[in-house]
Amino acid sequence: MTYDDIKTMLDMVPNPVEKLEMVMDFGKTLAPVPSDAVCSEITGCASFVQICRRGNNFFGTADSALVRGVVAIILSMVDGVSVDDIKKMDLDKMFSELKINLGAGRLNGVNSMIRFLKNL
Repeated sequence: MTYDDIKTMLDMVPNPVEKLEMVMDFGKTLAPVPSDAVCSEITGCASFVQICRRGNNFFGTADSALVRGVVAIILSMVDGVSVDDIKKMDLDKMFSELKINLGAGRLNGVNSMIRFLKNL
């Protein structure tokens, strides 16, 4: 699922609770992490999160359904994009445009994931 697909789907849902349920469903779309992918644990997240990379393809895992959905969204922004191009992207703005109501702890995790991707 692409970022544009996700944004379109979320834009159609005005109810914040239904949006969070949709985010959890996005987590079910995460592809399994290939054995040859290089994985890093993301510090600063309330949940256990790993972002893995094989070339310009990204994979992720998390121990929370909601966070898996957030990982799926963030990875949809960068999958297939070169590291140099990721550094030029405004991932914070892209995520905020989705208007997902997350608590402060979850937003810290989002920021940690974005910072990790920007520092590849």
